[in-house]
Amino acid sequence: MTDAEHILGKLAQAQFQISAPTLALCPPNIGHEVAFAGRSNAGKSSAINCLTRQRQLARASKTPGRTQLINFFELDEERRLVDLPGYGYAKVPEKMKLEWQRHLSHYLRERLCLRGLILLMDIRHPLMEFDRHMLTWAQERPLPVHILLTKADKLNRGPAMNALQEVRRGLTALGFDASIQLFSSVSRLGIEEAGLKLADWLEMPLPSDEAPSEGDEIISAD
Repeated sequence: MTDAEHILGKLAQAQFQISAPTLALCPPNIGHEVAFAGRSNAGKSSAINCLTRQRQLARASKTPGRTQLINFFELDEERRLVDLPGYGYAKVPEKMKLEWQRHLSHYLRERLCLRGLILLMDIRHPLMEFDRHMLTWAQERPLPVHILLTKADKLNRGPAMNALQEVRRGLTALGFDASIQLFSSVSRLGIEEAGLKLADWLEMPLPSDEAPSEGDEIISAD
């Protein structure tokens, strides 16, 4: 079994833990968390379901922007995935959008157990206002960011790679530092790369890291 296969198997153990409207009602600020954020139509719920091999762990609403809570999914006692509310596409009052923005900013700045942010952008509409807000808050902390350019299956390989390079240039021009990859929950493109990034931030042990213990017998080839 490869490291990526091992990690995807571990991610498949994710279970819903709790939904919280504010930082004060989140689970204890201990262990390791990785948060997922994206505009309402960026495919965030689909990506979480794809990575955890579960159809409805993160429930995708037919009305983008319906989810207004911070949703926690437990992998084990020390590790969690977090689904942050998104906005931008949703037809909701501006006052509500500003309220979501305030809670997101507070969470990203104050949640000490947060190890990294997975920022999802539709490959056809990257670096929108919401994305730049998230990158700014992460950089102020600072917090590492890994970008998934979602719905990459909508483009042929050449245009998708061109879009990837264009976003890289855009990040540099805006002064943001983030790793980035292509991703598709439909074709499962990039799922192993994303899984290994989660494993790194969550400090999940990998099979390749396991060395023989002192008591293990080592057989010489001589």
